Amino acid sequence: MYLDYFGLNEAPFRITPNTEYWYAGGQRGEMLAALLYAIGQGEGIIKVVGEVGSGKTMLCRKLVVQLPDSIDSVYLGNPTLDPDDMLAAILADLEETPASGRQGRLAQLNQALLARHQAGRRVVVFVEEAQGITLDNLEFLRLLTNLETATDKLLQIVLFGQPELDAQLADPRIRQLKDRITLSLNLSPLTEDEVADYLRARLTVAGYRGPDLFSPALITRMARLSRGLSRRINVLADKTLLAAYAGQTHTLSPAHLDAAAGDDDTKPQRHQPATHHRLRRWAWLSAGLAAALGLLAFVAWKALSSPPSTPPPAQPAALVQATPPPVSGPITVAVVTEMARQTQSWLSTATPDIRVIQLGSAKEAAQAAVLLGELNAHPHPQPLRVLHGLNQGHPAWMILAGEYPDRAEAVAALRSLSGQTAGSPFLRTVGTMRTLVLPPG
Repeated sequence: MYLDYFGLNEAPFRITPNTEYWYAGGQRGEMLAALLYAIGQGEGIIKVVGEVGSGKTMLCRKLVVQLPDSIDSVYLGNPTLDPDDMLAAILADLEETPASGRQGRLAQLNQALLARHQAGRRVVVFVEEAQGITLDNLEFLRLLTNLETATDKLLQIVLFGQPELDAQLADPRIRQLKDRITLSLNLSPLTEDEVADYLRARLTVAGYRGPDLFSPALITRMARLSRGLSRRINVLADKTLLAAYAGQTHTLSPAHLDAAAGDDDTKPQRHQPATHHRLRRWAWLSAGLAAALGLLAFVAWKALSSPPSTPPPAQPAALVQATPPPVSGPITVAVVTEMARQTQSWLSTATPDIRVIQLGSAKEAAQAAVLLGELNAHPHPQPLRVLHGLNQGHPAWMILAGEYPDRAEAVAALRSLSGQTAGSPFLRTVGTMRTLVLPPG
Protein backbone atom coordinates (compact mmCIF):
# COMPACT_ATOMS: atom_id res chain seq x y z
CA MET A 1 0.00 0.00 0.00
CA TYR A 2 2.83 2.44 0.79
CA LEU A 3 5.13 1.60 -2.13
CA ASP A 4 4.49 4.68 -4.30
CA TYR A 5 4.34 6.92 -1.25
CA PHE A 6 7.92 6.06 -0.28
CA GLY A 7 9.22 5.64 -3.84
CA LEU A 8 9.58 1.84 -3.70
CA ASN A 9 9.35 -0.64 -6.55
CA GLU A 10 8.32 -3.53 -4.28
CA ALA A 11 7.78 -4.38 -0.64
CA PRO A 12 11.21 -4.31 1.05
CA PHE A 13 10.38 -6.15 4.26
CA ARG A 14 8.51 -9.29 3.28
CA ILE A 15 9.30 -12.20 5.58
CA THR A 16 9.39 -14.75 2.73
CA PRO A 17 13.11 -15.39 2.09
CA ASN A 18 14.16 -13.87 -1.24
CA THR A 19 17.83 -14.20 -2.14
CA GLU A 20 17.72 -10.86 -3.96
CA TYR A 21 17.55 -9.36 -0.46
CA TRP A 22 20.51 -11.34 0.82
CA TYR A 23 22.39 -9.39 3.50
CA ALA A 24 26.05 -10.29 3.85
CA GLY A 25 26.58 -8.32 7.08
CA GLY A 26 26.52 -9.79 10.55
CA GLN A 27 29.11 -12.35 9.39
CA ARG A 28 26.54 -13.88 7.02
CA GLY A 29 28.87 -13.42 4.09
CA GLU A 30 31.73 -15.15 5.91
CA MET A 31 29.43 -18.01 6.90
CA LEU A 32 28.29 -18.47 3.33
CA ALA A 33 31.91 -18.67 2.19
CA ALA A 34 32.72 -21.20 4.94
CA LEU A 35 29.73 -23.36 3.97
CA LEU A 36 30.68 -23.33 0.30
CA TYR A 37 34.23 -24.36 1.21
CA ALA A 38 33.08 -27.16 3.51
CA ILE A 39 30.69 -28.51 0.88
CA GLY A 40 33.48 -28.30 -1.66
CA GLN A 41 35.52 -30.64 0.54
CA GLY A 42 32.71 -33.18 0.30
CA GLU A 43 33.05 -34.78 3.73
CA GLY A 44 31.40 -34.65 7.12
CA ILE A 45 28.13 -33.25 8.42
CA ILE A 46 27.63 -29.48 8.61
CA LYS A 47 25.53 -27.78 11.29
CA VAL A 48 24.05 -24.28 11.34
CA VAL A 49 22.22 -23.10 14.46
CA GLY A 50 20.26 -19.91 14.99
CA GLU A 51 17.26 -18.51 16.86
CA VAL A 52 13.82 -18.43 15.27
CA GLY A 53 13.83 -15.69 12.63
CA SER A 54 17.61 -15.26 12.56
CA GLY A 55 17.86 -15.95 8.82
CA LYS A 56 18.61 -19.67 8.57
CA THR A 57 16.26 -20.25 5.64
CA MET A 58 17.65 -17.24 3.77
CA LEU A 59 21.18 -18.57 4.30
CA CYS A 60 20.11 -22.02 3.13
CA ARG A 61 18.51 -20.68 -0.05
CA LYS A 62 21.46 -18.42 -0.81
CA LEU A 63 23.79 -21.36 -0.32
CA VAL A 64 21.80 -23.50 -2.77
CA VAL A 65 21.92 -20.71 -5.35
CA GLN A 66 25.70 -20.39 -4.96
CA LEU A 67 26.50 -24.08 -5.24
CA PRO A 68 28.68 -25.19 -8.17
CA ASP A 69 26.81 -26.67 -11.11
CA SER A 70 28.34 -30.06 -10.34
CA ILE A 71 26.44 -30.35 -7.04
CA ASP A 72 22.80 -31.45 -6.83
CA SER A 73 20.81 -30.24 -3.84
CA VAL A 74 18.03 -32.05 -1.98
CA TYR A 75 15.79 -30.21 0.48
CA LEU A 76 14.11 -31.77 3.52
CA GLY A 77 11.88 -29.27 5.30
CA ASN A 78 9.63 -31.61 7.30
CA PRO A 79 11.21 -32.79 10.58
CA THR A 80 8.45 -35.35 11.22
CA LEU A 81 9.37 -37.63 8.30
CA ASP A 82 10.28 -41.17 9.24
CA PRO A 83 13.27 -42.90 7.55
CA ASP A 84 11.14 -44.42 4.77
CA ASP A 85 9.61 -41.04 3.92
CA MET A 86 13.01 -39.38 4.08
CA LEU A 87 14.32 -41.82 1.53
CA ALA A 88 11.27 -41.26 -0.67
CA ALA A 89 11.69 -37.48 -0.49
CA ILE A 90 15.39 -37.65 -1.34
CA LEU A 91 14.76 -39.98 -4.28
CA ALA A 92 11.95 -37.76 -5.56
CA ASP A 93 14.24 -34.71 -5.49
CA LEU A 94 16.77 -36.74 -7.48
CA GLU A 95 13.99 -37.45 -10.02
CA GLU A 96 13.80 -41.12 -9.11
CA THR A 97 10.53 -43.00 -8.55
CA PRO A 98 10.87 -44.44 -5.01
CA ALA A 99 10.92 -48.23 -4.78
CA SER A 100 8.95 -50.17 -2.19
CA GLY A 101 10.37 -50.75 1.28
CA ARG A 102 13.35 -49.28 3.10
CA GLN A 103 15.95 -51.69 1.80
CA GLY A 104 14.78 -51.24 -1.78
CA ARG A 105 14.95 -47.46 -1.43
CA LEU A 106 18.40 -47.59 0.17
CA ALA A 107 19.70 -49.70 -2.72
CA GLN A 108 18.02 -47.39 -5.20
CA LEU A 109 19.56 -44.31 -3.55
CA ASN A 110 23.01 -45.90 -3.55
CA GLN A 111 22.73 -46.63 -7.30
CA ALA A 112 21.53 -43.09 -8.04
CA LEU A 113 24.41 -41.59 -6.08
CA LEU A 114 26.96 -43.85 -7.77
CA ALA A 115 25.62 -42.84 -11.19
CA ARG A 116 26.02 -39.17 -10.31
CA HIS A 117 29.51 -39.78 -8.92
CA GLN A 118 30.57 -41.41 -12.16
CA ALA A 119 29.22 -38.39 -14.02
CA GLY A 120 31.33 -36.07 -11.83
CA ARG A 121 28.44 -34.92 -9.67
CA ARG A 122 27.76 -34.94 -5.91
CA VAL A 123 24.60 -34.65 -3.79
CA VAL A 124 24.03 -32.47 -0.70
CA VAL A 125 20.93 -32.84 1.50
CA PHE A 126 19.78 -29.66 3.29
CA VAL A 127 17.70 -30.41 6.39
CA GLU A 128 15.70 -27.58 7.95
CA GLU A 129 14.07 -27.55 11.40
CA ALA A 130 16.53 -30.24 12.39
CA GLN A 131 15.82 -29.62 16.09
CA GLY A 132 12.44 -31.32 15.53
CA ILE A 133 13.92 -34.60 14.28
CA THR A 134 13.92 -37.50 16.73
CA LEU A 135 17.21 -38.99 17.86
CA ASP A 136 16.55 -42.22 15.94
CA ASN A 137 15.92 -40.31 12.71
CA LEU A 138 19.01 -38.17 13.21
CA GLU A 139 20.98 -41.37 13.56
CA PHE A 140 19.41 -42.64 10.33
CA LEU A 141 20.60 -39.47 8.54
CA ARG A 142 24.11 -40.17 9.83
CA LEU A 143 23.97 -43.68 8.40
CA LEU A 144 23.17 -42.21 4.97
CA THR A 145 26.57 -40.50 5.02
CA ASN A 146 28.13 -43.98 5.08
CA LEU A 147 27.21 -44.39 1.42
CA GLU A 148 30.58 -44.06 -0.30
CA THR A 149 33.06 -45.32 -2.82
CA ALA A 150 36.57 -46.41 -1.95
CA THR A 151 37.71 -42.79 -2.00
CA ASP A 152 34.70 -40.46 -1.78
CA LYS A 153 31.53 -39.91 0.19
CA LEU A 154 28.46 -40.00 -2.01
CA LEU A 155 26.17 -37.89 0.18
CA GLN A 156 26.73 -34.86 2.37
CA ILE A 157 24.25 -33.44 4.92
CA VAL A 158 23.76 -29.88 6.16
CA LEU A 159 21.60 -29.45 9.27
CA PHE A 160 19.81 -26.14 9.96
CA GLY A 161 18.15 -25.85 13.35
CA GLN A 162 17.30 -23.83 16.42
CA PRO A 163 19.50 -23.89 19.55
CA GLU A 164 17.60 -26.94 20.78
CA LEU A 165 19.51 -28.91 18.14
CA ASP A 166 22.70 -28.49 20.15
CA ALA A 167 20.95 -29.92 23.19
CA GLN A 168 19.90 -32.96 21.14
CA LEU A 169 23.39 -33.48 19.81
CA ALA A 170 24.72 -33.51 23.36
CA ASP A 171 22.84 -36.76 23.95
CA PRO A 172 25.41 -39.58 24.19
CA ARG A 173 23.14 -41.86 22.13
CA ILE A 174 24.04 -39.95 18.96
CA ARG A 175 27.65 -39.10 19.79
CA GLN A 176 28.72 -40.69 16.49
CA LEU A 177 26.72 -38.06 14.58
CA LYS A 178 28.28 -35.28 16.64
CA ASP A 179 31.73 -36.65 15.86
CA ARG A 180 30.95 -36.44 12.12
CA ILE A 181 30.26 -32.67 12.28
CA THR A 182 33.15 -30.95 10.53
CA LEU A 183 31.76 -27.42 10.53
CA SER A 184 29.49 -25.84 13.15
CA LEU A 185 28.18 -22.29 12.69
CA ASN A 186 26.00 -20.08 14.86
CA LEU A 187 23.86 -17.31 13.37
CA SER A 188 24.15 -14.54 15.94
CA PRO A 189 21.63 -11.64 16.14
CA LEU A 190 22.46 -8.43 14.29
CA THR A 191 24.04 -5.60 16.24
CA GLU A 192 22.57 -2.09 16.23
CA ASP A 193 24.93 -0.94 13.47
CA GLU A 194 24.11 -4.05 11.46
CA VAL A 195 20.38 -3.41 11.89
CA ALA A 196 20.90 0.04 10.33
CA ASP A 197 22.84 -1.48 7.42
CA TYR A 198 20.22 -4.24 7.02
CA LEU A 199 17.34 -1.75 6.78
CA ARG A 200 19.24 0.44 4.35
CA ALA A 201 20.26 -2.52 2.18
CA ARG A 202 16.73 -3.90 1.84
CA LEU A 203 15.28 -0.48 1.04
CA THR A 204 17.92 0.00 -1.66
CA VAL A 205 17.09 -3.36 -3.28
CA ALA A 206 13.42 -2.34 -3.27
CA GLY A 207 14.27 0.80 -5.24
CA TYR A 208 14.42 3.45 -2.50
CA ARG A 209 16.85 6.28 -3.33
CA GLY A 210 16.06 8.87 -0.68
CA PRO A 211 17.64 9.79 2.65
CA ASP A 212 17.61 7.33 5.53
CA LEU A 213 14.02 6.70 6.62
CA PHE A 214 14.96 5.21 9.99
CA SER A 215 16.68 7.68 12.31
CA PRO A 216 19.47 6.53 14.67
CA ALA A 217 17.04 6.74 17.61
CA LEU A 218 14.52 4.53 15.81
CA ILE A 219 17.24 2.03 14.89
CA THR A 220 18.35 1.81 18.53
CA ARG A 221 14.79 1.03 19.57
CA MET A 222 14.29 -1.31 16.60
CA ALA A 223 17.40 -3.29 17.55
CA ARG A 224 16.13 -3.68 21.10
CA LEU A 225 12.58 -4.65 20.14
CA SER A 226 13.69 -7.11 17.45
CA ARG A 227 16.60 -8.53 19.46
CA GLY A 228 18.54 -8.35 16.19
CA LEU A 229 16.47 -11.09 14.53
CA SER A 230 15.94 -10.38 10.84
CA ARG A 231 12.37 -11.69 10.65
CA ARG A 232 11.24 -9.45 13.50
CA ILE A 233 13.11 -6.51 11.98
CA ASN A 234 11.15 -7.07 8.77
CA VAL A 235 7.81 -7.20 10.59
CA LEU A 236 8.51 -4.07 12.63
CA ALA A 237 9.91 -2.10 9.70
CA ASP A 238 6.99 -2.98 7.45
CA LYS A 239 4.39 -1.97 10.02
CA THR A 240 6.30 1.22 10.90
CA LEU A 241 6.19 2.31 7.25
CA LEU A 242 2.50 1.43 7.13
CA ALA A 243 1.79 3.52 10.24
CA ALA A 244 3.68 6.49 8.77
CA TYR A 245 1.75 6.14 5.52
CA ALA A 246 -1.51 6.05 7.46
CA GLY A 247 -0.51 9.37 9.00
CA GLN A 248 0.53 10.75 5.59
CA THR A 249 4.06 11.58 6.69
CA HIS A 250 7.47 10.57 5.37
CA THR A 251 9.06 11.16 8.76
CA LEU A 252 9.06 7.94 10.77
CA SER A 253 8.61 8.59 14.48
CA PRO A 254 8.82 6.54 17.69
CA ALA A 255 5.01 6.57 17.77
CA HIS A 256 4.93 4.72 14.43
CA LEU A 257 7.38 2.10 15.70
CA ASP A 258 5.43 1.76 18.95
CA ALA A 259 2.26 1.12 16.94
CA ALA A 260 4.13 -1.56 14.99
CA ALA A 261 5.56 -3.14 18.14
CA GLY A 262 2.16 -3.11 19.83
CA ASP A 263 0.74 -5.26 17.04
CA ASP A 264 3.79 -7.51 16.78
CA ASP A 265 2.66 -11.09 17.35
CA THR A 266 6.14 -12.54 16.78
CA LYS A 267 7.25 -11.95 20.37
CA PRO A 268 5.84 -13.32 23.62
CA GLN A 269 3.49 -10.82 25.25
CA ARG A 270 3.13 -10.17 28.92
CA HIS A 271 -0.34 -10.73 30.32
CA GLN A 272 -2.39 -7.57 29.97
CA PRO A 273 -6.05 -6.81 30.72
CA ALA A 274 -8.39 -7.68 27.87
CA THR A 275 -9.57 -4.07 27.64
CA HIS A 276 -6.01 -2.85 27.11
CA HIS A 277 -5.43 -5.47 24.43
CA ARG A 278 -8.63 -4.54 22.60
CA LEU A 279 -7.75 -0.84 22.68
CA ARG A 280 -4.25 -1.49 21.36
CA ARG A 281 -5.58 -3.72 18.62
CA TRP A 282 -8.21 -1.13 17.70
CA ALA A 283 -5.54 1.58 17.51
CA TRP A 284 -3.55 -0.49 15.04
CA LEU A 285 -6.60 -1.47 13.01
CA SER A 286 -7.50 2.19 12.75
CA ALA A 287 -4.06 2.92 11.34
CA GLY A 288 -4.41 0.04 8.90
CA LEU A 289 -7.79 1.31 7.78
CA ALA A 290 -6.37 4.75 7.17
CA ALA A 291 -3.56 3.21 5.15
CA ALA A 292 -6.01 1.18 3.09
CA LEU A 293 -7.94 4.32 2.27
CA GLY A 294 -4.64 5.99 1.35
CA LEU A 295 -4.84 9.35 -0.25
CA LEU A 296 -8.62 9.28 -0.13
CA ALA A 297 -8.44 9.64 3.65
CA PHE A 298 -5.95 12.48 3.29
CA VAL A 299 -8.14 14.29 0.77
CA ALA A 300 -11.13 13.86 3.05
CA TRP A 301 -9.20 15.40 5.92
CA LYS A 302 -8.24 18.34 3.75
CA ALA A 303 -11.86 18.78 2.72
CA LEU A 304 -13.00 18.83 6.34
CA SER A 305 -10.37 21.38 7.30
CA SER A 306 -11.37 23.68 4.39
CA PRO A 307 -15.11 23.34 3.64
CA PRO A 308 -15.91 23.71 -0.07
CA SER A 309 -18.51 26.36 0.66
CA THR A 310 -15.86 28.65 2.14
CA PRO A 311 -13.23 29.92 -0.26
CA PRO A 312 -9.70 29.55 1.06
CA PRO A 313 -8.42 32.77 2.63
CA ALA A 314 -5.99 34.70 0.53
CA GLN A 315 -2.42 34.68 1.77
CA PRO A 316 -0.92 37.97 2.84
CA ALA A 317 1.07 39.49 0.04
CA ALA A 318 4.24 39.35 2.09
CA LEU A 319 3.98 35.53 2.31
CA VAL A 320 3.31 34.82 -1.34
CA GLN A 321 6.53 33.45 -2.80
CA ALA A 322 7.23 33.94 -6.48
CA THR A 323 9.16 31.27 -8.34
CA PRO A 324 12.83 32.25 -8.08
CA PRO A 325 14.44 33.27 -11.36
CA PRO A 326 17.05 31.04 -13.00
CA VAL A 327 20.44 31.35 -11.35
CA SER A 328 22.71 33.67 -13.31
CA GLY A 329 26.09 35.28 -12.85
CA PRO A 330 28.91 34.09 -10.57
CA ILE A 331 27.75 31.70 -7.86
CA THR A 332 29.34 32.63 -4.56
CA VAL A 333 28.82 31.66 -0.94
CA ALA A 334 26.66 34.77 -0.55
CA VAL A 335 24.48 33.61 -3.45
CA VAL A 336 24.12 30.14 -1.92
CA THR A 337 23.22 31.62 1.47
CA GLU A 338 20.62 33.94 -0.04
CA MET A 339 19.10 31.05 -2.02
CA ALA A 340 18.86 29.06 1.21
CA ARG A 341 16.98 31.95 2.86
CA GLN A 342 14.57 32.10 -0.07
CA THR A 343 14.03 28.34 0.12
CA GLN A 344 13.35 28.52 3.86
CA SER A 345 10.74 31.24 3.26
CA TRP A 346 9.18 29.22 0.42
CA LEU A 347 8.94 26.11 2.59
CA SER A 348 6.93 28.01 5.22
CA THR A 349 4.03 28.53 2.80
CA ALA A 350 4.31 25.83 0.13
CA THR A 351 1.88 22.90 0.03
CA PRO A 352 3.34 19.89 1.96
CA ASP A 353 2.79 17.49 -0.96
CA ILE A 354 4.86 19.48 -3.47
CA ARG A 355 7.91 17.50 -4.56
CA VAL A 356 11.36 18.57 -5.68
CA ILE A 357 14.39 16.64 -6.92
CA GLN A 358 17.53 16.68 -4.78
CA LEU A 359 20.41 16.73 -7.25
CA GLY A 360 23.26 16.69 -4.76
CA SER A 361 24.59 18.01 -1.46
CA ALA A 362 27.74 19.45 0.08
CA LYS A 363 28.98 19.87 3.64
CA GLU A 364 30.11 23.48 3.19
CA ALA A 365 28.47 26.46 1.48
CA ALA A 366 31.61 26.99 -0.64
CA GLN A 367 31.39 23.41 -1.92
CA ALA A 368 27.69 23.91 -2.63
CA ALA A 369 28.55 27.02 -4.68
CA VAL A 370 30.90 24.96 -6.85
CA LEU A 371 28.35 22.18 -7.20
CA LEU A 372 25.57 24.60 -8.04
CA GLY A 373 27.76 26.22 -10.69
CA GLU A 374 28.46 22.84 -12.28
CA LEU A 375 24.78 21.88 -12.25
CA ASN A 376 23.67 25.28 -13.55
CA ALA A 377 25.91 24.85 -16.61
CA HIS A 378 23.66 22.04 -17.86
CA PRO A 379 19.90 21.81 -18.44
CA HIS A 380 18.02 20.85 -15.30
CA PRO A 381 14.44 21.21 -14.07
CA GLN A 382 13.74 24.72 -12.85
CA PRO A 383 13.77 26.42 -10.48
CA LEU A 384 17.02 25.56 -8.74
CA ARG A 385 16.96 25.99 -4.95
CA VAL A 386 19.33 25.49 -2.04
CA LEU A 387 18.22 23.95 1.24
CA HIS A 388 20.41 24.24 4.31
CA GLY A 389 19.34 21.40 6.57
CA LEU A 390 19.97 17.91 7.85
CA ASN A 391 20.92 15.32 5.25
CA GLN A 392 21.15 11.79 6.69
CA GLY A 393 21.45 13.39 10.13
CA HIS A 394 24.28 15.80 9.26
CA PRO A 395 24.19 19.52 8.32
CA ALA A 396 24.46 19.98 4.57
CA TRP A 397 23.68 22.34 1.68
CA MET A 398 21.33 20.51 -0.66
CA ILE A 399 20.72 21.47 -4.29
CA LEU A 400 17.07 21.10 -5.28
CA ALA A 401 15.48 21.28 -8.72
CA GLY A 402 11.93 21.56 -10.04
CA GLU A 403 8.58 21.96 -8.31
CA TYR A 404 5.92 19.27 -8.85
CA PRO A 405 2.45 19.24 -7.28
CA ASP A 406 1.81 15.89 -9.01
CA ARG A 407 3.87 12.85 -7.96
CA ALA A 408 3.68 11.15 -11.37
CA GLU A 409 5.11 14.27 -12.98
CA ALA A 410 7.89 14.35 -10.37
CA VAL A 411 8.78 10.69 -10.99
CA ALA A 412 8.85 11.28 -14.75
CA ALA A 413 11.19 14.24 -14.28
CA LEU A 414 13.43 12.20 -11.99
CA ARG A 415 13.66 9.39 -14.52
CA SER A 416 14.53 11.85 -17.28
CA LEU A 417 17.65 12.77 -15.30
CA SER A 418 18.97 9.18 -15.35
CA GLY A 419 22.57 9.22 -16.51
CA GLN A 420 22.70 13.03 -16.77
CA THR A 421 23.60 13.83 -13.17
CA ALA A 422 26.43 12.51 -11.04
CA GLY A 423 25.24 10.70 -7.94
CA SER A 424 21.70 9.48 -7.35
CA PRO A 425 19.01 12.21 -7.48
CA PHE A 426 15.87 11.49 -5.49
CA LEU A 427 12.55 13.10 -4.58
CA ARG A 428 11.81 15.13 -1.48
CA THR A 429 8.53 16.65 -0.30
CA VAL A 430 7.98 20.06 1.24
CA GLY A 431 6.53 18.43 4.33
CA THR A 432 9.69 16.42 4.92
CA MET A 433 12.04 19.31 4.19
CA ARG A 434 10.34 21.49 6.77
CA THR A 435 11.55 19.12 9.47
CA LEU A 436 15.15 19.36 8.21
CA VAL A 437 15.69 23.12 7.86
CA LEU A 438 18.65 24.79 9.56
CA PRO A 439 19.29 28.56 9.64
CA PRO A 440 21.15 29.50 6.46
CA GLY A 441 23.49 31.90 8.18
